[in-house]
Amino acid sequence: MIARILEKNGGFAGGKGMPEITGDCLWGQDMSGRMAKVKETMKYLFLSDGKDVPVQVWVLNIGLVAIGIAWGVWTCFSALGYDLLWENVWNYRSNMIQGFFTTIAITLVSLIFSLVLGLFVGLARKSGIIMLRILCRVYIEVVRGTPLLVQVLVFFYVVAHAAGIDNRFFVGVCIMSTFSGAYIAEIVRSGIESIPGSQLEAARSLGLTQVQTYRYIVFPQVITRILPPLTGQAASLIKDSSLLSIISIREFTMAAREVNANTFSTLESYIPLAIGYLLITLPISFITARMEKRYKHAS
Repeated sequence: MIARILEKNGGFAGGKGMPEITGDCLWGQDMSGRMAKVKETMKYLFLSDGKDVPVQVWVLNIGLVAIGIAWGVWTCFSALGYDLLWENVWNYRSNMIQGFFTTIAITLVSLIFSLVLGLFVGLARKSGIIMLRILCRVYIEVVRGTPLLVQVLVFFYVVAHAAGIDNRFFVGVCIMSTFSGAYIAEIVRSGIESIPGSQLEAARSLGLTQVQTYRYIVFPQVITRILPPLTGQAASLIKDSSLLSIISIREFTMAAREVNANTFSTLESYIPLAIGYLLITLPISFITARMEKRYKHAS
């Protein structure tokens, strides 16, 4: 029917009749369908909005990323032309393991004390006592505005000596707790101030006390909001603990330095150091992500 109408009206442009359907046309249509299927497959494998992603897709993408990173590392070391002598470091493995667990112990204890200190100072910043607010503000500004290296030296050689404290582990915990507590205090304060004032007014109108307001209204929302920055601060605390080696605390970094000084194997000493710190920080990030999801669903 369409061919008759076209012939009656003079055919196609240029006076030509209806073209014959050939195998090339069918092949072109088949290729278009195949390309559409390929695009859908690529979209399914490599594009996602982060929801309901199949496990096999995650495994595929993680594998490809791991292969890419391994290829990049291998390419860099191949271009360097340096033979890694791991047997030199293996002979000092006990020192590395001891330093690794010392770092974990310092980090865990410091993290607990810094959370308590940061929570107290963050709440004290909202206190009605003017002198307490000024003291907390001075503490935060001094700690955040001076290098950690200077704080370590001053605290160990001045404060600890004046207080008669000789335990280096205890001094290291106090230094890291004081340093990290200032940052956590600001995180807590900003989280509290992010709660709309209308919610606090509604709590007062319901007859809730200040303790009840913070317990049932403020803190459940603040915890979800401050978990990501707290994770970053915890990771920074782990890495900043390496500066405790300057006061002869035999943590992970000092152990790596001793191995390097004895074997002259720099890369072989510091590559395990980087991997060790990564093994400490990754579980913290994973646990925090799970907690964030839990509190988000609960709220």
